[in-house]
Amino acid sequence: MRSALLLFLFFASLASVLAGFMLGSVAASLEDLLDAISGKDNIKGYIILNVRVPRTLGAYIGGAALALSGLMLQTYFRNPLAGPYVLGISSAASLGVALYVLAGVGWSYYGLVGSSMLGSLVAILFVLVLASRVRSAVTLLIAGLMFGYVFGAVERILITFAESRQVHEFVLWTFGSFSGVTWDDLRIFSALVLVSLMLSVALAKPLNAMLLGEEYARSMGVDVRAVRVAVVTMSSFLAALVTAFAGIVAFIGLAVPHIVRMLFRTSDHRVLIPAVSVCGALITVICDIVARTIASPVELPISVVTSLFGAPIVVLLIMKRRRVG
Repeated sequence: MRSALLLFLFFASLASVLAGFMLGSVAASLEDLLDAISGKDNIKGYIILNVRVPRTLGAYIGGAALALSGLMLQTYFRNPLAGPYVLGISSAASLGVALYVLAGVGWSYYGLVGSSMLGSLVAILFVLVLASRVRSAVTLLIAGLMFGYVFGAVERILITFAESRQVHEFVLWTFGSFSGVTWDDLRIFSALVLVSLMLSVALAKPLNAMLLGEEYARSMGVDVRAVRVAVVTMSSFLAALVTAFAGIVAFIGLAVPHIVRMLFRTSDHRVLIPAVSVCGALITVICDIVARTIASPVELPISVVTSLFGAPIVVLLIMKRRRVG
């Protein structure tokens, strides 16, 4: 049953990718798609091959990365409200872009990616040092949140003294979009996410043990400190990677793991890791399609759509926990 459901989600995700290639402000048919693949030189072919294909594949890979990051963090912290950005990674990436844009250096896509990744790496180093020194997951979680507040405060100071044009450009970036992903970006992006996905499979058994607490995991022979560093590093890296290439994409990492647990009715990470990756990819591509078509020719930020999708799930989760409590 679970295998059939996973297979269904996988084919549904492929169908969403096909839809992503054809849907947008300029309508494209399956024939247009085939013409573009065959190399026919026309405007629709150019749009499909150079805009929609890398954008849709970027959303697919980015959604898988965020969902996987959220799953690992929720398991490690044993907190259903944990997500990829709880450790201050998103705030650090945003601060990096703020320093680049609001300081008046200029505006280029690779400048955004580089400054975002640099800010994220600084936060990852902070968190890794802390993760190697503290034994409590709760302490690490609180410290990550505090890092986020500090980075956010510095960012707001920069906004206060920046020119209005620079603030406008920065705010647009914070909304998040996969529209800037190119073929060159996609090669780097997909390779790094694929390696992370393969490495995460090796963490399935330790994560299963940690569901019952760190003491139980230690009794089962799990090196808790090594797993902690591996989980924090991988989840932070995945979140940083997506933020660098697409800006801030909200709620996918928070909501998708809960959807998958409800669908598959299991906590076994050998099932959850591939299921979460596929479901995250499917939902993110659908949200990206909605963002670019619902108000066409105006394009909504993808975080608007993912927030409208994810926020009700979080509210339902909180209500359910209160009823149980």
